[in-house]
Amino acid sequence: MKAVLEIKDSKAPFMLELLNSFSFVKVRTISNEKAMLLNEIKDAVDTVNLVKKGKLQVRSAKELLNEI
Repeated sequence: MKAVLEIKDSKAPFMLELLNSFSFVKVRTISNEKAMLLNEIKDAVDTVNLVKKGKLQVRSAKELLNEI
């Protein structure tokens, strides 16, 4: 399983040391930009899933172009 954690900068060294102490945990840090990208992708997937379930209405491309 993979997980993304958001940790305050002041607590990051402690958390990284703690996580690294477990033999079954691999720690890899990512840049803020990559974290934001992952968040945006997750939000997009969540939106698509809501549309598929019929819980969110969407517009056709034709309706969108008519607004312009």
